[in-house]
Amino acid sequence: MKTAIEDARAASLDLFLIDRDIGITLKRVYHSLSLWRALEMFAGLLNSVLSREKVSEEAINKLKQGDMLESALTEFAEKSPDLYEPLIHERDRYMVARLQQLAEKNAPRRMLVVVGAGHVAGMSHCLEEPAGEASATLRALSEVRHGFSWLTIIPWLVVGLILLGFGIGFYRSPELGLKMMTDWVLLNGGLSGIGALLAGAHPLTLLTAIVAAPITSLNPMIGAGMVCGLVEAGLRKPKVADFVNLRDDAASLSGWWRNQVTRILLVFALTTLGSALGTYLGGAMILGRLS
Repeated sequence: MKTAIEDARAASLDLFLIDRDIGITLKRVYHSLSLWRALEMFAGLLNSVLSREKVSEEAINKLKQGDMLESALTEFAEKSPDLYEPLIHERDRYMVARLQQLAEKNAPRRMLVVVGAGHVAGMSHCLEEPAGEASATLRALSEVRHGFSWLTIIPWLVVGLILLGFGIGFYRSPELGLKMMTDWVLLNGGLSGIGALLAGAHPLTLLTAIVAAPITSLNPMIGAGMVCGLVEAGLRKPKVADFVNLRDDAASLSGWWRNQVTRILLVFALTTLGSALGTYLGGAMILGRLS
C-alpha cells in the first residue's frame, strides 16, 4: 500500500482511500459482541502480546497462499461470525461500494485497487453481484448503533448519592460537611496517588493523581486514570525502542515498569483502581458520618 501511494504521487495520479474508518469498524465490532465474547477476545489479544511464540517468515508466506488463506478465512467466518462480519465482510462491501461511487463520479479509464489479500475473494464476489446504490450501502455500513444499558446509570447514581450526602452534611452543620469533604479528598487523592506511586509514575503525575481523583470521581465521563495517563505520556514520551521491545517487555513483570508504553498503561490502571476504591470507601464513610 505504501508503494502504491508513493507511485501514484510520483505519477501525479489520483489517489483514493477506500477502506472504512477504523473507528467505525471497531465500534461495529464492539456492538456485535456479547460481554463474554468481548472478554474472550481481550484475553486472546493479551495472550498474543505476552506469548513468546515466534512465527517464522515461511509460515507467514505459506498462509498468504490462495488455498491456505481461503481456508483460514472460511474457518474464521464459521467460528467467529460476530467478528468476521464487521472486520471482513462489511469492509469488502464497503470498499466495493466506494469503488462504484468513485467510478460514477470520476469515470476513470482504469483503476488499480490495492487491498489486503484477505479481501480479494470477498470483493471479487461483491463485484459480481448486481450493484445497488453505492451511497445507500456506504451509509448503512457507516452507522453505529448506540444501545442503552442500565449499567451506564450506576455511576451517575453513585455520584448523585455522594453529592446528596454532602448536601445533607452541610445542611446539618458546616463542620460535618467539611469533615465529609476532607474524607473524600484524602481517600480519593491518597489512594489514587498510591496507585501512581506503585506504577512508578513521574512526580508531577503523582501530584496530578492526588489533585484530579477527588474531582474526576464526581464526573463519570472522565476518570483519574485518563488524566494521569495523558500527563505521564506527555512527561515521559515513549520512544521507538519502547514499541520495538513492547512484546518482550510485556512478557516479564519488570518489563512493565521498564517499558514506557506499558508504564503508561500501569499508571492508567492503578490510578483508576485507586480512585475507584476511594470513591466507594469515601461514599461508605460519608454514609457512616450521616448515620
